[in-house]
Amino acid sequence: MSYLYLAIAIVAEVIGTSALKAAEGFTRPLPSLVVAVGYSAAFYFLSLALKVIPVGIAYAIWSGVGVALITLIGWLVFRQRLDTPALAGLALIVAGVVLIQFSSSGGAPR
Repeated sequence: MSYLYLAIAIVAEVIGTSALKAAEGFTRPLPSLVVAVGYSAAFYFLSLALKVIPVGIAYAIWSGVGVALITLIGWLVFRQRLDTPALAGLALIVAGVVLIQFSSSGGAPR
């Protein structure tokens, strides 16, 4: 269940971050509300996930998956160009998250 909470937290954070561009410096009320609700939900569900998942593991997954999803949204929705160094960087981020998740004890209790 804790990984489901983490997934919900990531999706909520990605929604909030995506709405930041549309909020135009918090001058547009509806996108600004989406930002606030998205981040509030993200931190709530992250706090639930952290009851079981070690903080280092959770944050690695949170940040890595979040960066990859935001980059994908930037490319698909906002038409941001992804060059070779950006794609290589994303691949390294994803590889790092996978390595931490599957190869590290991550400070888990013994």
